[in-house]
Amino acid sequence: MAKEFVLIALGLIPYGLSVNQMLVPHNIVSGGLTGLCEIIYFATNTYVPIWLTTLVINSILLIIAWRIVGWRFCVRTLYGVVWLSFWLKVIPIAEEPIIHDPFMAVVIGGLLCGVGLGVLFMNNGSSGGTDIVAMIVNKYRHVPMGRVLLYCDLVIISSAYFLPNVHSIEKVLFGLCFTFMCSTAVDWIMRQLRQSVQFFIFSSKYAEIADAINTRIPRGVTILEGEGWYSKKPMHVITVLAKKNESNRIFSLVHEIDPNAFVSQSETIGVFGQGFDPIQK
Repeated sequence: MAKEFVLIALGLIPYGLSVNQMLVPHNIVSGGLTGLCEIIYFATNTYVPIWLTTLVINSILLIIAWRIVGWRFCVRTLYGVVWLSFWLKVIPIAEEPIIHDPFMAVVIGGLLCGVGLGVLFMNNGSSGGTDIVAMIVNKYRHVPMGRVLLYCDLVIISSAYFLPNVHSIEKVLFGLCFTFMCSTAVDWIMRQLRQSVQFFIFSSKYAEIADAINTRIPRGVTILEGEGWYSKKPMHVITVLAKKNESNRIFSLVHEIDPNAFVSQSETIGVFGQGFDPIQK
C-alpha cells in the first residue's frame, strides 16, 4: 500500500513536466481537466495559475462524486490531485521552450505524460479531472467511460481555437496529437508492466521441476494428466503462469533439471488473482 502511494506521487512528476515544460510554452492545450485549466490560464492572461484551478475544480468534482461513486475512489483520487497540483506549482513554466519544435515537444511531452499516467494507473491511482466526470456519467447512463473521456477531450482541445494565444488549427491538431501520444504510451506501459506468460512443460522429471518452480521462483504449479498420442503413454504436463521477467529463470531451472524437457511458452493478455493483478470489481 505504501509503495503504491509513493509511486502515484512520483508518477505525476513527468505529467507536470509535460504540461509546464512542453505544452504551455508553445500555447498548446491538452485534453482533460488539465487542458481546461490551461484554457483558463491563457484566457486570464496567465493570471490564474494552472495548479490552482486543477486543485479547485477537482475538489468540486470530488465533492459531487463522493456520494455517487464511493469514498474509496475519492480518497485515492484526492491524493493524486493534491500531488498533481503540487508538481504543477513546483515545476516552473518555461519562459522559453526547452524544445523549440512544437511537434517534437508534443511527441516527447505525450510520451512523458503517458509514462506518468501508466505508473499512476498501475498503482490504482487517478489524477481526477474528466475521469470523475466519466464515472458519474457511467453511473447513470450506460455510456462507456472511454467514449465520455474522448468527447471531453475533443470539446476542450477544440475550444482552445477561440483563445487569442492559440487561435490556430495547427495548435489544435498538436493538442490532439499530444492526447494520442499520451494514450498510446499509457497502453504500452500498462501492457509491459502487466505482461505475463504461460508455460506448458513436458518432462519425465515433472515432480522435481514442479517442486523447484514452486520453491525457487516461487510460482504456483498445476499438473495436468495427459497422454502422448503417438506413444500412447500417459504423461504429466506442468502448467505455470508467471511474470514475463521470470521467464529466463524458469527456462534455466528446467534445463538444469531436465535438458531434454519440452517447453512451450505463450504470452497472456492478463492474469488476475493472487500473485498477479487484483480482480477489479
